[in-house]
Amino acid sequence: MAVKHNKIRAASRPLSDSTEDHLERIADFVERKGYARVTDVAEELGLTASTVSNMVRRLAGRGLLSYERYRGFNLTAEGRAVAARIKERHKALTELLGLLGLEEKTVAAEVEDMEHHLRPKTLALLEKLVGFWKSHPKQLQLFRQFAKQK
Repeated sequence: MAVKHNKIRAASRPLSDSTEDHLERIADFVERKGYARVTDVAEELGLTASTVSNMVRRLAGRGLLSYERYRGFNLTAEGRAVAARIKERHKALTELLGLLGLEEKTVAAEVEDMEHHLRPKTLALLEKLVGFWKSHPKQLQLFRQFAKQK
């Protein structure tokens, strides 16, 4: 019984930026290939296989992925839910900054810097702003013109 309690407590702790980045990349690989491998994630994140392997063990310990040594791994139901929230946040910020007219390269860099530091209420408000601008494109144009002024 104590083990289950510890897993629940471990899974509910806030995730570090690095942990979120790993989960996001793992989810991408699982979507594309049906599984992820340490070498794939390491290459994608520019890390060593050893670093990724350590993170994979920690994620498995938190109940976010199923992992067998020397084999591929997959997200658990909880891991998929956490990764989906991370990806939604990433998508919302990408969309917002894109609507503002920033270049793709700038958007990608800014999203990576911002995405781990927003509170849920702030993100929800930004998502509403994106929705507003999409349903009221003239308001978006007015804002973009305003932003160009010196």
